[in-house]
Amino acid sequence: MYHSKISGLGFYVPNNVVTNADLSKIMDTNDEWIQERTGIKERRHIIKGEDTTTTMGVKAAKIAIERAGIDKNDIDFIVFATLSPDYYFPGPGVLVQRDLGLRTVGALDVRNQCSGFVYALSVADQYIKTGMYKNVLVIGSEVQSSGLDMTTRGRGVSVIFGDGAGAAILSREEDLIKGILSTHLHSEGIHAEELVLTAPGMGGRWVNDILADNNPEDESYFPHMNGQFVFKNAVVRFAEVITEGLEANKLQVSDIDMLIPHQANLRISQYIQNKFKLNDDQVYNNVQQYGNTTAASIPIALTEAWEKGKIKEGDTVVLAAFGSGFTWASAIIKW
Repeated sequence: MYHSKISGLGFYVPNNVVTNADLSKIMDTNDEWIQERTGIKERRHIIKGEDTTTTMGVKAAKIAIERAGIDKNDIDFIVFATLSPDYYFPGPGVLVQRDLGLRTVGALDVRNQCSGFVYALSVADQYIKTGMYKNVLVIGSEVQSSGLDMTTRGRGVSVIFGDGAGAAILSREEDLIKGILSTHLHSEGIHAEELVLTAPGMGGRWVNDILADNNPEDESYFPHMNGQFVFKNAVVRFAEVITEGLEANKLQVSDIDMLIPHQANLRISQYIQNKFKLNDDQVYNNVQQYGNTTAASIPIALTEAWEKGKIKEGDTVVLAAFGSGFTWASAIIKW
């Protein structure tokens, strides 16, 4: 029996900074309106032709591999979480295998949106715990700017999201006191349409239908979010899945050294922080600078927190996410 530990972390965000003031030039919005509702001050958008979901994932992965102190050929498997792959198919996992020049290792794509990285981490953790693999590359990467309605019509969603990537190397750990102690995954598909992108979709309007209609008023290929409903569900499920993880490991809230929540909205993170009575040193947020980078948000925040010395050996680290699906998840880690 083994545990898995995070042996290396890395992240990459595009150089192109898009501020709230920048958005106010192309839609009816302003800095005060955005910050009041989301806490976001700026986000990163790719420059087309310079970055893709895969290339950002590769850049983050190279940093994580170097920090893990392993050779790229030591990687046994790839798990790639994203809602914005380069192609409809194949997924970006195989593109990472190609672009990193890895052996013909397996590559798995995870489509769990905002919960994607924790789901991917859980999969990688199980592969290592069963002894099947020794080093697994886990990536969360998103290019969302290319698929947003950047007009006043879409501002309720478009001001929230940003582009970026984060990566982790999970490695075998024989000390069962350290590493990932447990992961907890949930879904509730009855609410799938409350946060959704419906087209193009095989079961509904496909590309041929969209092209044939040629309807500039068609919103089906832009994300739809019932913001208040998502917020109300998120704060409940965040609290539940964090508590579930603590109880599974006989831990108390006071044992949390660092909580890394999915960076959806600063108001959600602040609500959870207040509910659990955590101080500012116990919670890390960077949604203010990067926006919601969906599957990339937790690995970006986790990497930044570690780089700043906010996570040390022996710390209890909690990851928690909630998003489209609805899906939600947590991971309890002894660093």
